[in-house]
Amino acid sequence: GEAVGAGGAAPRRVRVVLVDDHRMFRTGVQAEIGETARTGVEVVGEAADVDQAVTVIGATRPEVVLLDVHLPGGGGVEVLRRSAALMADPNRPVRFLALSVSDAAEDVIGVIRGGARGYVTKTITGTDLVDAIFRVAEGDAVFSPRLAGFVLDAFASTDAPPVDEDLDRLTQREREVLRLIARGYAYKEIAKQLFISVKTVESHVSAVLRKLQLSNRHELTRWATARRLV
Repeated sequence: GEAVGAGGAAPRRVRVVLVDDHRMFRTGVQAEIGETARTGVEVVGEAADVDQAVTVIGATRPEVVLLDVHLPGGGGVEVLRRSAALMADPNRPVRFLALSVSDAAEDVIGVIRGGARGYVTKTITGTDLVDAIFRVAEGDAVFSPRLAGFVLDAFASTDAPPVDEDLDRLTQREREVLRLIARGYAYKEIAKQLFISVKTVESHVSAVLRKLQLSNRHELTRWATARRLV
């Protein structure tokens, strides 16, 4: 069935760029996930090497990039390095999901350290890949089975940053909505910026208020300002 947005709103859409140096594989992925009316995924660009990837990603500004790890020109890590500013954009972040034949620990850890939000192997089904794309677009981290263990082991010994338990309850998309609300944006403006429906914005705001135990957007703005999130 068609992907449906929150609260019965307009169907969800995620704009995706495919980065892989094998044209036949890109064609196969496009055929598997790119039927937008059915999957909600719109493939807006493709690239076969690092330079092409950086150019296409910058031109199309997708929500999610499906990124192969081994690419001509420096590999997936180089694409991530050169896309750092797009990943850090608070209004329209570009998120990366590694999609590779490799399940080697060094490959997984390398792209996660580089800023990718997840890593799945090419044995993944089309249905699961669509689900992973939507989850990454919402700010979740997604891994194929057993790969998460590599990441946990790699980061277990590092110094963890201070945890804000209240902020940690919010999803990445809820944080984006929170920041825009705190900056004084109207729901319609937020919907336009984040490419979601007004009903979805309302749903996110309700979730934020509930999780933070706040009553209205004025309290929410004070909360965000106190934490320098604006």
